[in-house]
Amino acid sequence: MAANHQWESGRDHVVQSATWAPSRLPTFGCWDTEHVAAALPLGAPAPSDGALPAAALRELRRAPFGVYVHVPFCATRCGYCDFNTYTPGELATSPSTWLDAVRRELDLAAQVLGEPVPADTVFVGGGTPSLLGAAGLAAVLDAVRGSLGLAPGAEVTTEANPESTSPEFFAGIAAAGYTRVSLGMQSAAPHVLAVLDRVHTPGRPVAAAAQARAAGIGQVSLDLIYGTPGETSDDLAASLDAVLTAGVDHVSAYALVVEAGTALARRVARGELPGPDDDVLAERYEQIDTALSAAGLQWYEVSNWATSAESRCRHNVGYWADGNWWGAGPGAHSHVGGVRWWNVKHPARYAAALQAGRSPAAGREILNPEEQHTERVMLGVRVAEGLPLVALDSPSRAAADRAVSDGLLIAVPGDRLVLTRRGRLLADAVVRNLLAP
Repeated sequence: MAANHQWESGRDHVVQSATWAPSRLPTFGCWDTEHVAAALPLGAPAPSDGALPAAALRELRRAPFGVYVHVPFCATRCGYCDFNTYTPGELATSPSTWLDAVRRELDLAAQVLGEPVPADTVFVGGGTPSLLGAAGLAAVLDAVRGSLGLAPGAEVTTEANPESTSPEFFAGIAAAGYTRVSLGMQSAAPHVLAVLDRVHTPGRPVAAAAQARAAGIGQVSLDLIYGTPGETSDDLAASLDAVLTAGVDHVSAYALVVEAGTALARRVARGELPGPDDDVLAERYEQIDTALSAAGLQWYEVSNWATSAESRCRHNVGYWADGNWWGAGPGAHSHVGGVRWWNVKHPARYAAALQAGRSPAAGREILNPEEQHTERVMLGVRVAEGLPLVALDSPSRAAADRAVSDGLLIAVPGDRLVLTRRGRLLADAVVRNLLAP
């Protein structure tokens, strides 16, 4: 399972803590972030036919349109993981049943949207999409093409675990039309991988990245997790050296979060492992940013770095830019024109709803102007382009001035506010002060 996943509550819980921001964000379709968590948000009942208000549909053309597909299958469960995933012993639903249901949901999407809306980006996340194999991932992309279509030059990403890939796998997905792969590396230190319950060997992610490149995958990303109990600065340095040796054009790095209900949380509660330390996490983040920046990868969102604008994950950028997307699969989240909805989590319930001709949505909410403003501020602050000053009222501008004086924000040409590196470490507090000055 890589680290770029669908944001767990669609964008409604971006702010996490008072002091530390670059921890793994709640993810709603590529943290990165890209993550479908155990709990679904509250909301109003969703219509059984999936219908959207006319006002929401009118917003479809104002921004790129993305499609997220959630694959709920994993071979094993990592100890830190609280995503909506299932191992073979936990789930009777087969990949073929899941794929049939995804096809039905994509057909429903085409019907609800009511006009051809080709996908500018597609992101297949999980879970472990690479467990489907190249043929299975080709079938997923064919389903998107058949129901919604692909725009010319569409970015098509899949997550992959290094151990479930091969040269033949990469050749197969490249032939199917995938242009980008996100590999879950997490660390190059064997003892760190053991704490995280990762099963790949330390060198496999670098080899997989090279195989993806050789197969013609144009963009390759590696994901890191930092702050794991027992990880030292030297361990992280070795991981960064391995990332840079791989020659990838994109890196995502997320601080370890001990999620309630996970095996890792139980080990921390029993005193077997220490919990992450905020000061250490800040030091690790600065170490990552320094190493990647020196190698020519510049941050474009708090937890993401790329070699160029063309190497950024366009799917994630769509989320941060308040774009529109349809999330297909169990527990997936969607957003169109200020309407957000989320699917039932369990694959069997998901498939049964679609088999019966109903939308699999468990609930939805229609964001009011104040809520939309809040989300624009929360998301806009986190990206390198920054937040337009015009988005702030007078009290919030005064709070922004204080953040500039404190060295947390800088004003750049075009009347935009951008986080400094220190500001990135305190991004949650910056956002909170802008929203409640």
